[in-house]
Amino acid sequence: MIREYGILNDRFGEEGGGLYGIPYPGVYVTDEQGVVVTKFFHDSYKKRDSPELYLDAAFGRIELAEEAPQVSAADPEVRITAAIHGGKGTIRQGIRRKLVLRFELSEGLHLYGRPVPEGMVPLTVTAEGPEGLVFDEPLHPPTDALQLPGVEGTLRVWKGSFDVAIPFYADSRLVSEMRPLDADRVTLEIGIRYQACDDEQCLLPKTEKLSLEVPLEVVDVPRITLADHVGHGQRESSYDGMPHLRRYMWRAFRNSPTGMLRFVLNNIRLELAAWRRRRS
Repeated sequence: MIREYGILNDRFGEEGGGLYGIPYPGVYVTDEQGVVVTKFFHDSYKKRDSPELYLDAAFGRIELAEEAPQVSAADPEVRITAAIHGGKGTIRQGIRRKLVLRFELSEGLHLYGRPVPEGMVPLTVTAEGPEGLVFDEPLHPPTDALQLPGVEGTLRVWKGSFDVAIPFYADSRLVSEMRPLDADRVTLEIGIRYQACDDEQCLLPKTEKLSLEVPLEVVDVPRITLADHVGHGQRESSYDGMPHLRRYMWRAFRNSPTGMLRFVLNNIRLELAAWRRRRS
């Protein structure tokens, strides 16, 4: 099945020991006929998507939770709400959430997408946070075509209600299962630049700056009696992970006894090299 989906991790041969045969982690979303409609893959097993993001892809819309942290701008013509989507509005290590900017435009108004003629202001959104909070590129919905008298070419615009989503995740610099939380929440700084127009005139360009406080959530760590999982300071799960680890290691050893040994020795070599670099 791994080979049929084309996700066999071929970076590791049999000398990879326990890593041989493991697939690249990811999720396929299919429709009722079994046709893949989208997929989620990342460059590390420590980066995963919230289940809510899979539902967004399946249903073609974003359903914001009422309890999610949110803040709104005060412009009556262009109402903007910024909210955290996924995980009940919390941030956890490696789990991608979405910062959703919901725009609700008054009747007859539109915002411009790129590209725009000189003198017009396209919609631009930015997000920043503390070190360790990584933001991906904003995801914009499809635009509508607009032809205006005296303007050459077709303009791309948004009307009515629409969402712009910025996926983000926390890496180990901010939240790690290997230490207690440094803080219980962080602040996201959001910038929005736009110019609302109708078919005859434009309002003045506007810049909105919003701040949104988001709680940090601890990581559930399985009970594994190894050095790496002792004193991690996070929430230890009630289930015992050792039987699963023992089965995994026995299966890897049975499939490739020398491969597992080489894998262990290679890890020792890498740890020693890292130790020497720290000392130098």
